[in-house]
Amino acid sequence: MSVEITPSYEPESGTWTYLLADPVQCVAVIIDPVWVFDPVSGRVSTQQIDVLLNIAQQRNYRIEWVLETHAHADHLSSAGYIRDQTGARIAIGRGICAVQKTFTRVFNLKDIATDGSQFDRLLDDGDMIPLGALAIRVMQTPGHTGDSLTYLVEDAAFIGDTLFAPPYGTARCDFPGGNASDLFDSIQRIHGLPDTTRLFLCHDYAKDGTPPVNMVPISESRQNNIHIKTGTDREAYIAMRTQRDARLSLPRLLLPALQVNIRAGSAPAGDDNDVPYLRLPFNRTIAQILAGESH
Repeated sequence: MSVEITPSYEPESGTWTYLLADPVQCVAVIIDPVWVFDPVSGRVSTQQIDVLLNIAQQRNYRIEWVLETHAHADHLSSAGYIRDQTGARIAIGRGICAVQKTFTRVFNLKDIATDGSQFDRLLDDGDMIPLGALAIRVMQTPGHTGDSLTYLVEDAAFIGDTLFAPPYGTARCDFPGGNASDLFDSIQRIHGLPDTTRLFLCHDYAKDGTPPVNMVPISESRQNNIHIKTGTDREAYIAMRTQRDARLSLPRLLLPALQVNIRAGSAPAGDDNDVPYLRLPFNRTIAQILAGESH
């Protein structure tokens, strides 16, 4: 028995989404689905995720789970749309509760529970998710965010944003809940997986006409990652990551993405005119809001 992996690339955010299936029992999960959002018009498109849903339908796969590696800050999740279309359940790391507490403060959202109840299951380290005759094991890998997870099935590891392809290094740690020391430990844990492990990326950014990469052999990551490789010193890595993060701008879609993603990939409830709205802090940084600064 081998897991069947179908990748799908969303170029605007450089995101990889994966359809995983047991082709014998015809059951499947989707990891990190994208809801394509245009911040100028406020419109969303399901075209990209519909491609995977159509593939699943053509193969007669029943989608049982949507698995989030973390609450993404660079794209909107379409998990809620998939649940509506298929009845699949949505799972994410238990750390989402802290993310919800933080960002309900940032956006002053009074109507959102911060206990993770928007999701169908909150995952802990070592949990198992069935995939037909196979099983997906959950490994906590915090650092980029406090809720970051890696999903393991057979020789495949779906690592979220923790590591990128070797030329792009590792995730940033400057969002609330991020921690460079934790990220170092999580990468050591990933790099400690068996030598045959394939690392499936959440992001890649094609340049100069080269196609985006969705998988890296673990040996290549250990040897060639520009930020961390076998033998990298912890304190040197933390210093590099901290200095680098201080120069980074916020992701283009962070503010709309977090409002949707803490709701399990669902739109806000409509106002009294039945129109859902996203909020935008005016002339305040996230750090200022969390510090309670008025200006």
